[in-house]
Amino acid sequence: MLTMDGSQFLFNGKPIRILSGALHYYRIVPAYWRDRLLKLKACGFNTVETYVPWNLHEPEEGQFNFEGIADLERFIKIAGELGLHVIVRPSPYICAEWEFGGLPAWLLKEDNMRLRCSYQPFLNKIDAYYDVLLPKLVPLLNSNGGPIMAMQIENEYGSYGNDKNYLKYLKQAMVERGIDVLLFTSDGYTDSNLQGGTLLPEVLATVNFGSRPNEAFGKLTEYQPDKPIVCMEFWNGWFDHWGKPHHVRDSEDVAEVLDDMLAMGASVNFYMFHGGTNFGFYNGANDLGKYEPTVTSYDYDVLLNESGDLTDKYWAVQSVLSKYTEVEDIVLPSPQPKKHYGEVQLTEHACLFDSLASLSTPIHSVCPEPMERLGQNYGFILYTTSIPGPISQAKLAIQQVRDRALVFLDGVYQGVIERNTHDIRPDVTDNDIVLDIPQEGATLSILVENQGRINYGYGMKDPKGITEGVRLGMQFLYNWTIHTLPLDDLAALKYTDTQKQDLCTPTFYRGTFQIDEACDTFLKMEGWKKGVAFINGFNLGRYWEIGPQQTLYIPAPLLREGENELVLFELHGTENKVATLQDHAELG
Repeated sequence: MLTMDGSQFLFNGKPIRILSGALHYYRIVPAYWRDRLLKLKACGFNTVETYVPWNLHEPEEGQFNFEGIADLERFIKIAGELGLHVIVRPSPYICAEWEFGGLPAWLLKEDNMRLRCSYQPFLNKIDAYYDVLLPKLVPLLNSNGGPIMAMQIENEYGSYGNDKNYLKYLKQAMVERGIDVLLFTSDGYTDSNLQGGTLLPEVLATVNFGSRPNEAFGKLTEYQPDKPIVCMEFWNGWFDHWGKPHHVRDSEDVAEVLDDMLAMGASVNFYMFHGGTNFGFYNGANDLGKYEPTVTSYDYDVLLNESGDLTDKYWAVQSVLSKYTEVEDIVLPSPQPKKHYGEVQLTEHACLFDSLASLSTPIHSVCPEPMERLGQNYGFILYTTSIPGPISQAKLAIQQVRDRALVFLDGVYQGVIERNTHDIRPDVTDNDIVLDIPQEGATLSILVENQGRINYGYGMKDPKGITEGVRLGMQFLYNWTIHTLPLDDLAALKYTDTQKQDLCTPTFYRGTFQIDEACDTFLKMEGWKKGVAFINGFNLGRYWEIGPQQTLYIPAPLLREGENELVLFELHGTENKVATLQDHAELG
């Protein structure tokens, strides 16, 4: 058992320093869990840390998933088999640049839902989740012979609120369900963060930062002078937003800060040790004045890159760790082979507007309701209505668009409306979509993409689609047909020869390719504009020509010897009908 004796940790009565690295099982295909964990141990770490995303494990209310990439128990057991301790962070909210900070989208079905506070309907949802989750973890606790040594109550709560009753409720919910290992909170190191996020004297407070450890630990000890000092998230890299440069951090700088921390006697958890991938629609977003969605890659510029290869930072960190602990002589796994498979011809296509019956059942509604009220969590949503004419030079306004809308009139593309730039005033300005409706009327269609719910800060209550209404000039438009498009099953699509394609957008493009050996590869999206890629039915994630990400990582376990299928859902149309599978990533 992990205990505290003044400023020191003890494990089964013997002094221990926690040297941990973060690995998120849900960002790594299960076939690679052991490989990544072994590399962590070989670097000199004795502990692995992971968040637990509620939305992955309870994708629909009352329906639970702990299989495949969601098999948390198996991940923890593999870590234990390798002799690693485990820190689990199962709080309802995790941040992690993950969709909605790990909260399930179905919470937003209720208009009055209050998040991350002692609002009883929210607490009831947590209790139902914990009734299923925590019994799975109890047998894996140190107290029961398992590898879990510590668990988190809430995550960076001081950056969000100050409801101590909520924190106490979460702590009690864990204790009542058999969690008897060391409990902790983690926060930024400002006064307000520590005052709002720390809990009770018997709960360990930890801090998160990327530099200036003297300053961070100095502030922590003002509030907690008699316990071990822990950096629960040492940000040795950073994440990327679409349209911004790829983040990098110098290895020597990381090593220097780590050395300073360890010289102070601190324990540390690297965030991240290995980032992995935001597969599917699980990327989060930030909005502290401007909405910015996170890219598909969670490379993070850390010790292992997105495909699990060792970086210069790995060796720099191992060198520092070896000064403070004995690094075991472990034979590292061979790098996973990468292969250039060449071009994939996208020879078939299916236009979205011709395929709606294969993808969705229409819903008729007076108003254009957001996704969550219709039972949809992720993907796209299409709103269609008829407008009588004639109307001349009327501005189209959406209240509010979440997050990016493609507008069509009688099937003809009119333009895009984006959350950050849309001006909903009735007066016409240069960048607005202005429509002319003929005498016989016209059909208006609006395809909205959920680009990822906000995962951090005050704007987390982030319903998707059209949340209020649509106006043409001053007049609201009513009587809509809505198609929910989660794109979780494309099997019913009927494709035709791409060579005979009439110009249509958005479009699904399909191609097949043959391989004789499954290796890691990277899908290069040069010439494509914006959309989603699927390999053998698995949603790899989003691509967007604005970068910085130019390739999508395809782990070998997603491929199969023989024929493989690639489907691209391209939103804007392209003359290109070829994608390339190459042996290296492009981030920059």
